[in-house]
Amino acid sequence: MSLRSQTHRSRELLCHSLHVLTLKLSSRVDTRPESAELSRNGHTLILWSEFLFLIVLCIFSWQNWEVFLEVSEIFILVPAVLGMKGNLEMTLASRLSTAVNTGKMETTREKWTLIVGNLSLKQLQATVLGLLASLVAMLLGWMAEGTMPLNHIILLCSTSLFTAFITSLLQGILMVGVIMGSKRLGINPDNVATPMAASFGDLITLALLACSSQWFYCFMDTYPYVLYLVDLVLLCLIPLWINIASKHPATHILLRTGWEPVITAMVISSVGGLILEKTVSYPNLAGILPYAPVMNGIGGNLVSIQSSRISTNLHFTFSPGEVPVDRAGCFNPCRTFFGSGANHRSAKVLLFLVIPGQLIFILAIHLMKGAHTLPSALFTFLFIFASLIQVSSLLLIADCLIHLLWRKQKDPDSYAIPYLTALGDLFGTSLLALAFLLLWCRSSLLI
Repeated sequence: MSLRSQTHRSRELLCHSLHVLTLKLSSRVDTRPESAELSRNGHTLILWSEFLFLIVLCIFSWQNWEVFLEVSEIFILVPAVLGMKGNLEMTLASRLSTAVNTGKMETTREKWTLIVGNLSLKQLQATVLGLLASLVAMLLGWMAEGTMPLNHIILLCSTSLFTAFITSLLQGILMVGVIMGSKRLGINPDNVATPMAASFGDLITLALLACSSQWFYCFMDTYPYVLYLVDLVLLCLIPLWINIASKHPATHILLRTGWEPVITAMVISSVGGLILEKTVSYPNLAGILPYAPVMNGIGGNLVSIQSSRISTNLHFTFSPGEVPVDRAGCFNPCRTFFGSGANHRSAKVLLFLVIPGQLIFILAIHLMKGAHTLPSALFTFLFIFASLIQVSSLLLIADCLIHLLWRKQKDPDSYAIPYLTALGDLFGTSLLALAFLLLWCRSSLLI
């Protein structure tokens, strides 16, 4: 069977299975108001699962490109840039969703001032964090290998800056359109914008990262000044973004306070990238590559939905620093899934989505590899078990972290999601590497 026919077959299976899953969710999941809303918007699952499927196809196509074989530090850069872009998009989506739900974008002037300010802030953050991501990848690569050629440093900087800037611009405009469209259609943006920001952001960022790195690699020896020119132009735009973002009160505050979470998250994601790079370097564990974005993507998407919903609820019902009565004392992990509130019900629904969603992706990736049998029971169990640990841990951390930030009068829309998605990348990559290591050890013992 050819790769094209395998891909077509896998895509049909994925779409059909997700369609059936969404119909079942709509008819069987808790019909109380908040859970019913989550079920009615179950088509979001199809949308971002399609994006994740395309991401896997991208990985199959570019993993043997010359730049990835010659410049191994690119593997460290991939999770850092993906995590950074996802964090910026999801915090933007969460802030605008909360603004829409709380009536802060009713007038035209107020709406466009908020949108332009947030987009300018995001371009600034993308440029600065793109540069920092390349420096972190360079440092980790140097610590791992003991050497780092100058042309590799310039390649990493140019690739990271260019990818971060272009994808930030495209995704920011798209997110504004999605949130405004959701408002017109009467759909809660919290259920649509954040997962779409994560999945579409991963797809376009990964595609542009792979293509730009290959382009710059071709220019590296013959036209090296192109790489320097790209870096110079993008860095010179920083004062412009600062000037525009400082004109809106909300983004003016974030110019000073919004850096800590995204920079910390980028460093955490870079550690996950180092784990991925080391795992891929072992031939017996190289099969982890197409599964990593699925594990991390689903975990990040699910926790971003829950984070945005909890944050919106707090903005609606409590003043900053004021928390619900049941959150005034010590944190109880059982309350996250077994409470009676709407957010507790949605946490259970989101955790339930892990099992069918990951089963579909395991089968789709297995078919794309050209296999004619089902994945082994042990591999399926370990993958699902690792994913459940990842998502349940993220949902627990989200429940605790968002209320803690609110109690300290910090906006969860800007602080929580970067930490949660970065931890999702770290947990997902680590657990997946452990699962593949256990499978390899078992196969070695049976030989």
